[in-house]
Amino acid sequence: MASVVTERERQVADRLYGRRRIVNGVAIVLGCLTAAFGLFFLGWILWTLVSKAAGGINWALFTQMTPPPMQEGGLANAFFGSAVMCALAIAIGTPMGVAAGTWLAEYGRARKVGTVVRFVNDILLSAPSIVLGLFVYTAFVMQTGGRFSALAGAIALAFIVLPVVVRTTDEMLQLVPTQMREAALSLGVPHWKVIVQVLYRSASAGIVTGILLALARISGETAPLLFTAFGNQYWNSDVMRPMASVPVVMYQYAGSPYESWQQLAWAGALVLTSFVLIVSLVARAILLRKRISHD
Repeated sequence: MASVVTERERQVADRLYGRRRIVNGVAIVLGCLTAAFGLFFLGWILWTLVSKAAGGINWALFTQMTPPPMQEGGLANAFFGSAVMCALAIAIGTPMGVAAGTWLAEYGRARKVGTVVRFVNDILLSAPSIVLGLFVYTAFVMQTGGRFSALAGAIALAFIVLPVVVRTTDEMLQLVPTQMREAALSLGVPHWKVIVQVLYRSASAGIVTGILLALARISGETAPLLFTAFGNQYWNSDVMRPMASVPVVMYQYAGSPYESWQQLAWAGALVLTSFVLIVSLVARAILLRKRISHD
């Protein structure tokens, strides 16, 4: 009787294993097909970008100003404007984001107000960038007599940087073991010194990664700058005046009837994509190096 029961159990186990093996095979095939589908379109986009922009990558692209219609030129003023506004946005948003994230992780973790702040931050994180641009246009540009400026563009971009840095700082500080806090506090170290000298050092890689990802995100934003920095065909280093940027120039030139402008738009898109790729790789390298050092 025992041998009969064992034989039945073996048959049931084989039947169940066969079903699981089939389901596992189907799931693997579907996963591979889905990944291949996504990679195909990604490769198609990159191939189109490289093939269209290859003819426009030259020294003039980085040394000459945006040209009038039907003339040759470059994107030097747009590259400079994007660099200035992104740098200002990071300079404005990073300290505020790190401070807010630190407060959430260290002082507002178990408070209702902390939950509310996290909820508001998540809303700001998912808010359309054009809404942030309209807000800065109303609150800043209109209040200065309708004057577009690079500073207004930087403020709009800072609103995009802020929630990313807040979320990253909050999560990275919460990942620091509680024992490290308790050990430092037991030695009589003030809480603020624990945060600066212990927690920030432990979470520095994650915080820097969040800042780099925020930089990669704002470097391609167009909508907020249309309502704030607007654009400028000439070289301008005054942040209180309109300033050109690569995304806005791409938006304007891509739909133009002039082939030279379209070529510049494709070239700018390739440079911008390469910059985002490099920043993303650097962010991943920082995290990987931190993990290896911990291991």
